[in-house]
Amino acid sequence: MSKKKQYIFIIIGLVIIIAMGAGFYILFNKLSSLDMKSNENATVSSEKNDDDNNMGVLYPLDTFIVNLADQGRRYLRVKMDLELKKQENSDELTKKIPMIRDAVLKLLPTKSMKDIHSVAGKNALHDEIIIKLNGLLKKEIVTNIYFTEFVIQ
Repeated sequence: MSKKKQYIFIIIGLVIIIAMGAGFYILFNKLSSLDMKSNENATVSSEKNDDDNNMGVLYPLDTFIVNLADQGRRYLRVKMDLELKKQENSDELTKKIPMIRDAVLKLLPTKSMKDIHSVAGKNALHDEIIIKLNGLLKKEIVTNIYFTEFVIQ
């Protein structure tokens, strides 16, 4: 191999090494700035979460398994937690659990898969359950419902 070809290979190798070094330097600086921004965002979001932690007391309900109103054999298995305004409300709710379960067990079988398979359908069911339960309790005790399991089979 001639000296000219050796110099060309050395120069090309140096250019590649310099380009890779510059690329890693730029990548490292970008990642560092993103990390700093995410730390700032985490600080801001933790401050927001302190304000949002005014969440009420969660009251878990047992699993509901019902037949849906479809022509075929469709089942719905739902597990949900009720969010209550105050801790004192959980005592009143505990006393009325049979009524609450009865109301939910009467409401769920009236729905078809078409009614509840979409997000909008689940939101409508969510709102309907809250209205039904607060009507039973004579006060607006239930502020929200969280579906922790929602299976249609």
